[in-house]
Amino acid sequence: MDPILIYGFPMGSSMGLVAALEWLGKPYRLCRVDMMGEMRDLSYARINPRHETPVFITEQGEVLTETMAIAAWLEARDVERRISFDPRSLQADRMHQLMAFVNTGFTAAFAPLWVAMETETMDAATKSALRALGARRVIERHDKFEAMVEPREFLLGERPTLADALFVGVARWLDFHAIAEPRRWPKLAALREHLEADPAVVYATALENGGSHPGTGLCAGHLALADVIARFGK
Repeated sequence: MDPILIYGFPMGSSMGLVAALEWLGKPYRLCRVDMMGEMRDLSYARINPRHETPVFITEQGEVLTETMAIAAWLEARDVERRISFDPRSLQADRMHQLMAFVNTGFTAAFAPLWVAMETETMDAATKSALRALGARRVIERHDKFEAMVEPREFLLGERPTLADALFVGVARWLDFHAIAEPRRWPKLAALREHLEADPAVVYATALENGGSHPGTGLCAGHLALADVIARFGK
């Protein structure tokens, strides 16, 4: 069977993995999940007890969770090296370094902002404190990342890789939470502009927003979450 990616909306980091599947050039299927509704339902725990996205169903029907585990699965099957590099190369080491940075401190910096937004019973003073903390962390992580990257079309050269996929799914949170203007970090702003114009990212964003887009034709269609849970859930 074709592998299945369960990706979340609104503004899920998993959007970048949809783009990565397009770049990879192999057939796949998708399952779109409302993170503010469906993902919180008790039945979702059968597919991921932590009630998070992304979730990936492999060709053998095995369930993979956590972005880095899914990215590793894609990398191992990227025999044509469309979105990765020879695992013994310096480029692969650099890609893994950037992926790890994005998936840990860069992404986690936004956590206080999401908590402040999503917790309905929180008092105003606590919300304000969390937003201030989140803003400081996000700015600090952007400062660090700006210093790490080169002024290139993509993070590792002239083609997108898994590192770009992880970055593009999270980078737009800067605008969503209105922390700072992207141009404050010129290299990251240029990278975002280039990535967000990429056909695979345009396609992934359209699907996330509930629209339709032809993409490359590699996606064999969307599955209902209930069907995925019934077939692959524990």
